[in-house]
Amino acid sequence: MAKQAITLTEKINGISSEAVQAKTGKTWPEWVAVLDKAGGQKMTHQQIVAYLRAEHGLGDWWQQMVTGGYEKAAKGRVKGEMPNGFQVGANKTIAASAAALFKHWRTPAARARWLAEDALTITTATPSKSIRAKWGKGGRVNVHFWPKGETKTLVSVEHSQLKNAREAAKQKKFWAAALNVLKELVENA
Repeated sequence: MAKQAITLTEKINGISSEAVQAKTGKTWPEWVAVLDKAGGQKMTHQQIVAYLRAEHGLGDWWQQMVTGGYEKAAKGRVKGEMPNGFQVGANKTIAASAAALFKHWRTPAARARWLAEDALTITTATPSKSIRAKWGKGGRVNVHFWPKGETKTLVSVEHSQLKNAREAAKQKKFWAAALNVLKELVENA
Protein backbone atom coordinates (compact mmCIF):
# COMPACT_ATOMS: atom_id res chain seq x y z
CA MET A 1 0.00 0.00 0.00
CA ALA A 2 1.09 3.55 -0.63
CA LYS A 3 2.26 5.65 2.27
CA GLN A 4 0.13 8.69 3.00
CA ALA A 5 1.53 12.04 4.14
CA ILE A 6 0.61 12.74 7.76
CA THR A 7 0.18 16.30 8.99
CA LEU A 8 0.54 17.61 12.53
CA THR A 9 -3.17 18.45 12.62
CA GLU A 10 -4.37 15.02 11.50
CA LYS A 11 -6.03 12.59 13.87
CA ILE A 12 -5.28 8.90 13.48
CA ASN A 13 -7.65 6.44 15.10
CA GLY A 14 -9.32 9.45 16.74
CA ILE A 15 -6.13 10.60 18.46
CA SER A 16 -4.57 13.96 17.61
CA SER A 17 -0.88 14.48 17.03
CA GLU A 18 -0.85 16.79 20.07
CA ALA A 19 -2.32 14.08 22.29
CA VAL A 20 0.20 11.51 21.04
CA GLN A 21 3.05 13.95 21.66
CA ALA A 22 1.80 14.76 25.17
CA LYS A 23 1.79 11.07 26.13
CA THR A 24 4.70 9.67 24.10
CA GLY A 25 6.99 12.62 23.37
CA LYS A 26 6.49 12.38 19.59
CA THR A 27 3.87 13.54 17.07
CA TRP A 28 2.30 11.23 14.47
CA PRO A 29 4.71 12.40 11.73
CA GLU A 30 7.65 11.83 14.09
CA TRP A 31 6.47 8.29 14.95
CA VAL A 32 6.07 7.48 11.26
CA ALA A 33 9.64 8.68 10.61
CA VAL A 34 11.05 6.75 13.60
CA LEU A 35 9.31 3.50 12.64
CA ASP A 36 10.20 3.86 8.95
CA LYS A 37 13.86 4.29 9.95
CA ALA A 38 13.61 1.18 12.16
CA GLY A 39 12.27 -0.88 9.25
CA GLY A 40 8.61 -0.72 10.23
CA GLN A 41 7.43 -1.29 6.66
CA LYS A 42 8.73 -4.87 6.87
CA MET A 43 7.77 -5.52 10.50
CA THR A 44 4.69 -7.36 11.70
CA HIS A 45 2.33 -5.72 14.17
CA GLN A 46 3.90 -7.70 17.00
CA GLN A 47 7.43 -6.72 15.96
CA ILE A 48 6.51 -3.02 15.93
CA VAL A 49 4.94 -3.33 19.39
CA ALA A 50 8.08 -5.08 20.70
CA TYR A 51 10.29 -2.40 19.17
CA LEU A 52 8.25 0.40 20.79
CA ARG A 53 8.44 -1.36 24.15
CA ALA A 54 12.17 -2.12 24.01
CA GLU A 55 13.51 0.98 22.28
CA HIS A 56 11.06 3.68 23.35
CA GLY A 57 9.63 2.41 26.65
CA LEU A 58 6.01 2.94 25.71
CA GLY A 59 3.36 1.40 27.96
CA ASP A 60 1.06 -1.35 26.68
CA TRP A 61 -1.77 0.94 25.57
CA TRP A 62 0.49 3.41 23.73
CA GLN A 63 2.42 0.55 22.08
CA GLN A 64 -0.83 -0.56 20.47
CA MET A 65 -2.03 2.97 19.62
CA VAL A 66 1.24 4.03 17.99
CA THR A 67 1.53 0.71 16.12
CA GLY A 68 -2.05 0.95 14.85
CA GLY A 69 -1.54 4.59 13.86
CA TYR A 70 1.66 3.75 12.02
CA GLU A 71 0.05 0.83 10.20
CA LYS A 72 -2.81 3.08 9.10
CA ALA A 73 -0.57 5.97 8.03
CA ALA A 74 2.39 4.14 6.54
CA LYS A 75 1.03 0.75 5.53
CA GLY A 76 -2.46 1.72 4.42
CA ARG A 77 -4.33 -0.29 7.04
CA VAL A 78 -8.02 0.62 6.95
CA LYS A 79 -10.57 1.11 9.74
CA GLY A 80 -11.30 -2.13 11.56
CA GLU A 81 -8.34 -3.97 10.03
CA MET A 82 -6.28 -5.90 12.56
CA PRO A 83 -3.23 -8.13 12.10
CA ASN A 84 -5.47 -11.24 11.98
CA GLY A 85 -8.36 -9.85 9.93
CA PHE A 86 -11.09 -7.29 10.41
CA GLN A 87 -12.90 -6.52 13.66
CA VAL A 88 -16.23 -4.82 14.31
CA GLY A 89 -18.32 -4.13 17.34
CA ALA A 90 -21.82 -3.27 18.45
CA ASN A 91 -23.17 -2.11 21.81
CA LYS A 92 -26.64 -1.74 23.27
CA THR A 93 -27.85 -0.72 26.71
CA ILE A 94 -30.80 -2.90 27.70
CA ALA A 95 -33.15 -2.55 30.66
CA ALA A 96 -32.30 -5.89 32.27
CA SER A 97 -29.76 -7.37 34.64
CA ALA A 98 -26.48 -8.80 33.39
CA ALA A 99 -27.60 -12.22 34.67
CA ALA A 100 -30.83 -12.12 32.64
CA LEU A 101 -29.03 -11.03 29.47
CA PHE A 102 -26.33 -13.65 29.98
CA LYS A 103 -29.06 -16.34 29.96
CA HIS A 104 -30.40 -15.01 26.65
CA TRP A 105 -26.94 -15.55 25.15
CA ARG A 106 -25.86 -18.73 26.94
CA THR A 107 -29.00 -20.82 26.54
CA PRO A 108 -29.51 -22.02 22.93
CA ALA A 109 -33.32 -22.03 23.19
CA ALA A 110 -33.39 -18.47 24.55
CA ARG A 111 -30.83 -17.34 21.97
CA ALA A 112 -32.89 -18.79 19.13
CA ARG A 113 -35.72 -16.35 20.04
CA TRP A 114 -33.66 -13.29 19.09
CA LEU A 115 -30.57 -14.35 17.11
CA ALA A 116 -31.91 -15.22 13.66
CA GLU A 117 -28.64 -16.62 12.39
CA ASP A 118 -27.34 -18.57 15.37
CA ALA A 119 -23.86 -19.67 14.39
CA LEU A 120 -22.34 -19.36 17.87
CA THR A 121 -20.31 -22.12 19.44
CA ILE A 122 -19.52 -20.93 22.94
CA THR A 123 -16.01 -21.80 24.04
CA THR A 124 -15.79 -19.91 27.34
CA ALA A 125 -18.41 -18.29 29.54
CA THR A 126 -18.15 -16.36 32.79
CA PRO A 127 -21.66 -15.99 34.24
CA SER A 128 -23.06 -12.46 33.96
CA LYS A 129 -19.69 -11.16 32.71
CA SER A 130 -18.60 -12.50 29.32
CA ILE A 131 -18.91 -15.08 26.58
CA ARG A 132 -16.29 -16.09 24.03
CA ALA A 133 -17.39 -18.03 20.98
CA LYS A 134 -16.55 -19.23 17.52
CA TRP A 135 -18.76 -17.94 14.72
CA GLY A 136 -19.70 -20.73 12.32
CA LYS A 137 -19.23 -18.59 9.21
CA GLY A 138 -15.84 -17.32 10.37
CA GLY A 139 -14.22 -15.41 13.14
CA ARG A 140 -14.54 -15.09 16.87
CA VAL A 141 -17.22 -13.35 18.92
CA ASN A 142 -16.63 -11.85 22.35
CA VAL A 143 -19.58 -10.58 24.37
CA HIS A 144 -19.26 -8.52 27.56
CA PHE A 145 -22.00 -7.56 29.99
CA TRP A 146 -21.43 -4.26 31.81
CA PRO A 147 -24.01 -3.51 34.55
CA LYS A 148 -25.25 0.09 34.57
CA GLY A 149 -26.93 0.11 37.93
CA GLU A 150 -29.34 -2.61 39.02
CA THR A 151 -31.76 -2.41 36.10
CA LYS A 152 -29.66 -1.79 32.99
CA THR A 153 -26.75 -3.52 31.28
CA LEU A 154 -24.53 -2.53 28.40
CA VAL A 155 -24.06 -5.50 26.09
CA SER A 156 -20.90 -5.20 24.00
CA VAL A 157 -20.24 -7.52 21.05
CA GLU A 158 -16.89 -7.75 19.28
CA HIS A 159 -16.62 -9.89 16.15
CA SER A 160 -13.01 -10.41 15.05
CA GLN A 161 -10.99 -12.38 12.50
CA LEU A 162 -13.31 -11.43 9.64
CA LYS A 163 -11.78 -11.97 6.20
CA ASN A 164 -12.38 -8.56 4.57
CA ALA A 165 -13.94 -5.12 4.91
CA ARG A 166 -17.14 -6.21 3.13
CA GLU A 167 -17.69 -9.06 5.58
CA ALA A 168 -16.90 -6.73 8.49
CA ALA A 169 -19.49 -4.19 7.34
CA LYS A 170 -22.07 -6.97 6.95
CA GLN A 171 -21.40 -8.30 10.45
CA LYS A 172 -21.49 -4.83 12.01
CA LYS A 173 -25.03 -4.35 10.63
CA PHE A 174 -25.96 -7.89 11.66
CA TRP A 175 -24.92 -7.38 15.30
CA ALA A 176 -26.57 -3.96 15.55
CA ALA A 177 -29.85 -5.46 14.32
CA ALA A 178 -29.53 -8.54 16.55
CA LEU A 179 -29.00 -6.40 19.65
CA ASN A 180 -32.06 -4.34 18.73
CA VAL A 181 -34.14 -7.53 18.54
CA LEU A 182 -32.74 -8.70 21.90
CA LYS A 183 -33.59 -5.33 23.46
CA GLU A 184 -37.17 -5.49 22.16
CA LEU A 185 -37.60 -9.08 23.33
CA VAL A 186 -36.28 -8.43 26.83
CA GLU A 187 -37.85 -5.04 27.47
CA ASN A 188 -41.28 -5.98 26.11
CA ALA A 189 -41.53 -9.34 27.88
